Parts: sequence; C-alpha cells; structure tokens
Amino acid sequence: MKRPIGTRTEVLEDNDTAIIVKNLYKSFNLPTEQSFGLKQAIFNRLRGIKGYKEQKVLKGLNFEIKKGEFVGIVGRNGSGKSTLLKILAGIYYPKKGEIIVNGTLVPFIELGVGFNPELTGRENVYMNGALLGFSNEEMNKMYDDIWEFAELKDFQDQKLKNYSSGMQVRLAFSIAIRAKGDILLLDEVLAVGDAAFQQKCNDYFRSLHDKKQTVILVTHSMDSVREFCTRAILLEDGKILLDGEPDKVASAYNKMLGISQDK
Repeated sequence: MKRPIGTRTEVLEDNDTAIIVKNLYKSFNLPTEQSFGLKQAIFNRLRGIKGYKEQKVLKGLNFEIKKGEFVGIVGRNGSGKSTLLKILAGIYYPKKGEIIVNGTLVPFIELGVGFNPELTGRENVYMNGALLGFSNEEMNKMYDDIWEFAELKDFQDQKLKNYSSGMQVRLAFSIAIRAKGDILLLDEVLAVGDAAFQQKCNDYFRSLHDKKQTVILVTHSMDSVREFCTRAILLEDGKILLDGEPDKVASAYNKMLGISQDK
C-alpha cells in the first residue's frame, strides 16, 4: 500500500513496536464564500480574502502501539478519530508529523470500495479479492467460505445493484477478513448485519484478541472496547485526553456523554 507523506514503513530495532505516531497534525480548508469566476477569485486574493477557514482536526498526537495490542480509539463525533485512522491507512495526508509502521497494514475502513453494481456477486468477489492482492487460485479456495460467512450464497449470481446495503456490507466484510496483515485498522465494522451476523463478527474479533493480533479499532461501542481491547485512547478536540485501561477510558467516555451508569 502506498504510504502518505510523513509516513514510512520500516523494520525497527525495537521489534516489539508496531506503530509510532510523532507530533501528528491534520487540518482541512473549508470554503467560507463562493468566488464567481477567475476575476472575483483574483480580486479576493488581492484584498487578502482567503475564501476558506482552516479546520484543525488533529493537534499534535503522540503515541506508540506495541505488537499484539488491541487498541480502541474512541471519542465524540468530530474528535478526530476517523481522520486519524484514515491517515494511518494512507487515505489522508498529514499536515505535519511522522508515522512509522513496522509491518504490513490492512485497513477495514471503506468496506466494498471497488464493488461494481452492474456485476454479479460472484464477479465482485473475484474483483475485490484481486484488489486485496489475492490470486485467482487463492480466491477459488476461499470462495465458498466467503459466501457461507456472508450467508448470501443464494444471491451470488445476482447483480450487486439488487443487493440491499446491508447485504453488500456483509459480503464486503466477508471478503475483507481474508486479507492477512501484521496490523489491522477497523472502523465501526462491528455494526454490520443483523444480530446473528454481528455475533459472527464478534467471534472473529474475539479470535483476533486471542491470537494477539495487532488491531486499531475506532468505535462508539464501549461494550466492544471493554470486551476486545487491551488498551484504549480517548480523543477530544484533536488531542489525546486519556490513554490507558479500556474500562477507565470507556467510563470516561460515558461520563463525557452524560451517561451516569456504564452498561
């Protein structure tokens, strides 16, 4: 995977470390007014009117993740957690700072990216598998397991545009979990499908925990944080508010939201 500016993949002398984040900043430019035509844009520039405001999302994050840690990233909407995950995945570029990744990294962020609604489920499985780096022979071996896990075998020869959004996510998730990497990035993928399918997902993530797979999970579910995570980080306004034991972080997050009793 192509890494963004400020990020590099290397083998560290301290081989117990999976990811190092140093002084990480990210901001977005949000337009404040429209410029109608080139003449108006030049006039605004001469007058010192930028036409946008800077939204600072991440403000100097510093942390390390050890191999085998299952780290939950939590925070209110707008705290910067999804932006952080997308920078780690190489989707966004940091404005400033450095990320060192020690090993191969697989993102579970945009499930179903690359799906073509005009192709059948079968065709999309092979195409998505190719995007993940699997050969046709490898896909042949895992093909039946993919459909069995997704519980959609009766729909494999229908066009994807006839699938519900939930069916598409289940299929995408079933393909994605076949990818192998040293570090997994997960963004709210625990909430796919009905209760029975969610239980399958939970069993899968429980197996990751038991195998001591290195995982970074962005979630609003404190139950997931408490059950799967060995450590959690609470973000607020682009900064790290708390980094420590999952139960303490989950309690702090619930308190922040005004939830008096943890469930």
